[in-house]
Amino acid sequence: MPPKPPLPFQPTGFVKVRGAREHNLKHVDVDIPRDALVVFTGVSGSGKSSLAFSTVYAEAQRRYFESVAPYARRLIDQAGVPDVDAIEGLPPAVALQQQRGTPSARSSVGSVTTLSSSIRMLYSRAGHYPAGQPMLYAEDFSANTPQGACAECHGLGRVYEVTEATLVPDPSLSIRERAIAAWPPAWQGQNLRDILVTMGYDVDVPWRDLPQAERDWILFTDQTPTVPVYAGLTPAQTRTALKRKLEPSYQGTFSGAKRYVLHTFMHSQSAQMRQRVSQFMRPGPCPACGGKRLKPAALSVTFDGLDIAELSQLSLAELGQVLRRVLSGHSASASTAPALSAEKQLAAQRIAEELLQRLQSLLDLGLGYLSLGRSTPSLSSGELQRLRLATQLNAQLFGVIYVLDEPSAGLHPADSEALYSALQRLKQAGNSVYVVEHDVETMRRADWLVDVGPAAGEHGGRVLYSGPPAGLAKVTESRTRPYLFAEHTGSARAPREPAHWLHLEGITRNNLQQLNVALPLGCFTSVTGISGSGKSSLVSQALLELVGAHLGRGQAPAEQDAATLEDDAERPSAGQITAGLQHLKRLVDVDQKPIGRTPRSNLATYTGLFDHVRKLFANTAEAKAHGFDAGRFSFNVAKGRCPHCEGEGFVSVELLFMPSVYAPCPTCHGARYNPETLAITWQGLTIAQVLQHTVSQALEVFSNQAAIGRSLQVLEDIGLGYLRLGQPATELSGGEAQRIKLATELQRQARGATLYVLDEPTTGLHPEDVDRLLLQLNHLVDAGHSVLVVEHDMRVVAQSDWVIDIGPGAGNGGGRVVASGTPQAVAACKGSQTARFLAQCLEQG
Repeated sequence: MPPKPPLPFQPTGFVKVRGAREHNLKHVDVDIPRDALVVFTGVSGSGKSSLAFSTVYAEAQRRYFESVAPYARRLIDQAGVPDVDAIEGLPPAVALQQQRGTPSARSSVGSVTTLSSSIRMLYSRAGHYPAGQPMLYAEDFSANTPQGACAECHGLGRVYEVTEATLVPDPSLSIRERAIAAWPPAWQGQNLRDILVTMGYDVDVPWRDLPQAERDWILFTDQTPTVPVYAGLTPAQTRTALKRKLEPSYQGTFSGAKRYVLHTFMHSQSAQMRQRVSQFMRPGPCPACGGKRLKPAALSVTFDGLDIAELSQLSLAELGQVLRRVLSGHSASASTAPALSAEKQLAAQRIAEELLQRLQSLLDLGLGYLSLGRSTPSLSSGELQRLRLATQLNAQLFGVIYVLDEPSAGLHPADSEALYSALQRLKQAGNSVYVVEHDVETMRRADWLVDVGPAAGEHGGRVLYSGPPAGLAKVTESRTRPYLFAEHTGSARAPREPAHWLHLEGITRNNLQQLNVALPLGCFTSVTGISGSGKSSLVSQALLELVGAHLGRGQAPAEQDAATLEDDAERPSAGQITAGLQHLKRLVDVDQKPIGRTPRSNLATYTGLFDHVRKLFANTAEAKAHGFDAGRFSFNVAKGRCPHCEGEGFVSVELLFMPSVYAPCPTCHGARYNPETLAITWQGLTIAQVLQHTVSQALEVFSNQAAIGRSLQVLEDIGLGYLRLGQPATELSGGEAQRIKLATELQRQARGATLYVLDEPTTGLHPEDVDRLLLQLNHLVDAGHSVLVVEHDMRVVAQSDWVIDIGPGAGNGGGRVVASGTPQAVAACKGSQTARFLAQCLEQG
């Protein structure tokens, strides 16, 4: 008998949303089934996240917090009160988003998953101790506790040296010529040099000609003498003034160069100042613990022949092998180490069994290449979300709504099967799984689709369809439908021929070992491979460093707004580019880092179009009559902004025992400017009203302004027409930030052959938006430039000119070029994990 077709999905109950108006939602009424896998779809900016996260999850969280003591509530980051009339049938909710929180090297894979706690217990209860050493508690094995941290480096594993070579990079210069580069460049630096003149030091001879004792005192003394300073006088005049005891300009206090650097780094409120002085500090492994971060007593305890620091550096897959050996009684150290007591053997097996169960979820999700000690700042947002997902699978909650934000982001199709299984496990455990997703395969596997749209921003915000996936085929208004039912495929074309080749040889970085690879120039190239195979190590690290160094700029410094001594030191790549560099004039790295970390940075200021807008306002007859210049129309300048909120547009309201809330400024009502500035209009609009316009609206308003229109048109073409010009940078996703950076580049006049590098540019994009992005990237290649993307979307890979597949596995099982060639050639490669998915996509196209 033929197998019976699966029964149609039957909802057991619904979450009933009525009158949802959050962000762009237009009084949405929708019933969403419980105990189901529900996928929210729609183009970028359509309102699907507003419905799933800002409405459903936020209301569930709000109801839960009503049961929490007010004092405790203020310690928890809350989502706010959603703008909705009513939600019925709403269980508790857990959100698994892609935000990474505060980055710190002390946060690791082990701490996020809580596996490290069990590992520490394993060493405490079942480790091999040296003879005579008393038993240590679990916290003694943590570098984040006073009991366990190395006394020399305080658990960092690194010490930072400030040497004469770092402080004085060019000893041929004199002190007056700023030989001490670490000192501040402005008045404060001049003040320190004048103090040395008063103290009798020769500031006009080359640094290297000064006696070593003098050099050491100037750089490394902790003394802070205060002396009279005679500003503007020569050394001879200063000596005369001192003899005559003339009135000084002021009394100056000296600070040695090392003291200045360390004090500024630890205490300055300015990220720019901290970033500047950090270049004079050189990290190195701690001599006491060898970089292992722990006290000697903790490192003397071993398990399976490894101390806890060594075990934490194993990949999760290797850790699983160690634990399986323990359960089978065949540990690696059984022949050399003393036998464990019966009590310790029992403890080891119990803990190993529990660890293996929890570890399996991580391995199933394709994260076996990570190590427990890997710091979370070095993880992608997709990796972080899957770590949290694995933790929830192990928590075994029941009756909860899990709301996930694009769990397929950063996942190779070969890893996706494990993700689908994980989502099904959550559902089968008696939970509802609500997923905001652009991945078509995830949509096809859903019990229920909620399609929001049809377009973005104010042209979206409606639920076009809510029901089983098959029913979406009848909704002609849906932008998702053509992709879900394979009505829309990529346009086939013959691959471009490379104009030149960039040859990289001996590349060694992370899991790449002596890798040789050739990258075509004048082409659209995709670098593929499963998660952790080494794609980003090759493209976003090694390639950017090597090409950047050739073009006279190092790799752009990392965002150091929150720079601390805990940040992981980047290890430079080894290898070289042996041919092709002469064909490149510029390198543009379009990453997903924020375009700004405060609400003062926005789309208009970042792209530069706001400069032109402010000039328009300054050129009006009314502005000229009042003597207002372009600076008057900046909300960052005191003369034009609202004095109450200082141009923020909102104020923080402190509530006793409750979290602070933000409310529109009572003076300017969110307009950001003072009344005199708002009195000036251009074509009937105030400067504040212009900032409230979306890109699409502004395109109509500024249709006759060439410079502004060019910026806006590129933003519209790339799919960002729904964003407001004044939308704070803090509200933008990583994908939106990346496209704003790309649009900023596209509006510039091309200056010589450029290599554009993008790491997973389709993350967070609906297939329709992917097509828009591809159109813009292909325009760049047609103009004679080169585009290199790290990509998992097979539709993009299939439309590339050239594909480089890295793998075949992850971590130590990857790091090699498995295949290199046209999409058709790579699709035919038997050893590639990408090949079969690429072949399927090419067949559909």
